[in-house]
Amino acid sequence: MGRFIKLAAPSEPPEEDPLSGVANLFDVSIVFIVGLMITLFSVYNMGDLMSGQGEVTMVKTDAQGMQEIIVKKGETITAYKLSGQTGTGNGERLGSAYRLASGQIIYVPDAENPSATPGADAAAEAP
Repeated sequence: MGRFIKLAAPSEPPEEDPLSGVANLFDVSIVFIVGLMITLFSVYNMGDLMSGQGEVTMVKTDAQGMQEIIVKKGETITAYKLSGQTGTGNGERLGSAYRLASGQIIYVPDAENPSATPGADAAAEAP
């Protein structure tokens, strides 16, 4: 008995599965998404957002202009919605904040004797 190997005729193209490339596209997209997430976390220094010990404060503004402050301390996340109303109550003035021309903000605490405050000269010069 002889053995015969059935070979395709040279004029017939080999059969290919049309969906064989879809699996590769899925793998590539997963690698791209993971790489994009790692890049965004490193660019925006958001590593504390994923860790259990970090503290993160974010301000979110929606399309209507309403703001929400999101505070994460440890594993607790709290969201505060701003109402736009002015708060009232009893308290005392602690100091003044000044924005310099460079954009830097300097806080100068109030004191009984302004000449004893180390930042009193900077507060007098700031606009």
